[in-house]
Amino acid sequence: MDRRSFAATAMATAAASVQAAPQLAIDGGKPVREKMLAPHFYGPEYYGEEERRELTEVVETRRPFRWYSSGHGTPTKVLTFEQEFAAHMQTRYALAVTSGSAALMTAVAALQVGPGDEVILPTWTWYSCYNAIVLMGALPVFAEIDESLGIDPADMESKITPHTKAVMPVHIEGVAADMDRVLAIARKHNLKVIEDCAQSMGAIYKGRQVGSMGDINIFSLQICKTVTTGDGGMVTTNDPALFERATRYHDLGILRPPHEKILGAGKTGMFPSSQFRMNEFTGGVGLAQLRKLDMIASALRKNTNRVYEAVKDLPGIRFRMRPDPKGDLGVGVFIQFDSKARRDRFRKAMAAEGIYARPSSGSEVLPIQPHIENKVTLHPAWPSFQTERGKAIRYGAACCPRTIDILDRCACVPLDPKFTPSDVDDVITAIRKVYPAVAA
Repeated sequence: MDRRSFAATAMATAAASVQAAPQLAIDGGKPVREKMLAPHFYGPEYYGEEERRELTEVVETRRPFRWYSSGHGTPTKVLTFEQEFAAHMQTRYALAVTSGSAALMTAVAALQVGPGDEVILPTWTWYSCYNAIVLMGALPVFAEIDESLGIDPADMESKITPHTKAVMPVHIEGVAADMDRVLAIARKHNLKVIEDCAQSMGAIYKGRQVGSMGDINIFSLQICKTVTTGDGGMVTTNDPALFERATRYHDLGILRPPHEKILGAGKTGMFPSSQFRMNEFTGGVGLAQLRKLDMIASALRKNTNRVYEAVKDLPGIRFRMRPDPKGDLGVGVFIQFDSKARRDRFRKAMAAEGIYARPSSGSEVLPIQPHIENKVTLHPAWPSFQTERGKAIRYGAACCPRTIDILDRCACVPLDPKFTPSDVDDVITAIRKVYPAVAA
């Protein structure tokens, strides 16, 4: 074939390819579906007779307060919830509290983090992580994220100083942080590890539940989490000393008889503490929801894995880095683009096809929040920023350019455990239709 014939053939092939590609709905084509497909909060979708029965029992027994609710030796709902939660998460101890934020404060207090100490946390996470450190008078030190959207272990290690006491890997949107590297670095530098599992209850890392690997770990039961009591939280640990300090901190410094029995005996006296006790209504709903966690996580994984598998052959497609793909909770399919403009075009085009797509969500780039950049505290003399190191540290966009860039280029197509096979087919069809058109 001569050069002229080859060129003509190539042009004809390209033209045929363009004609074969379906027109995007955003450009006037027929959408994949007419009604927008978007996920709901998972836990409430599974509310049923089990939750109603737990609540009714509390009303009928008139014992809503956990410490005075045990009748004739029967364990309270909150205590049973703690015991089943610890067993499920493969830890020795679990402590129920009023929120994920309360769980973080309890965990940081249990480690005796305080003035002069530093805690390293990711730049992309929720306010509660930062708040818990500052409210203990310690200094938050930010590390960049990598393309897992979790803390970058290498940058984390670069931020360690003689004042660092703990590191806080956060398992973001269903994907576990790179715990092998995080734990190895922590052991090397003799640091404590606080796992924040608020967004990832049910995720697994190389055969282990998230929330079972750190020195002390936290979960959230807020409305948008895997299972929910509306609000609530859990602290888990394998360390009896940390468990005692945690249970005392969450209850005015007191060690109640049921927890004292679990520990064998208390070894720490009272100290000024908060009050984050969970009530029996919340504990009952939490217990019913916990027993559905595996079912919810399994349905999420099934739907999300179908999508990943069905679109992985698209030329050039690049997904979020997942340190353990098999353990991914399956919150959604995360796709990386080469620019924010292409990411935004993808989201708009998917919406036009009737499929919801969004940036990564549920967190904030903390160093650029005005009150954090300006080191606002409850009192002008708050100890976090009074030391030479605290005065010198600088937040703002200059400390997290990589985080901002990664998030600007990331799109998520969220999935729902109750999406039907037909719904999942529509998600696949839309991605296969839109991605090649916007990524080129």
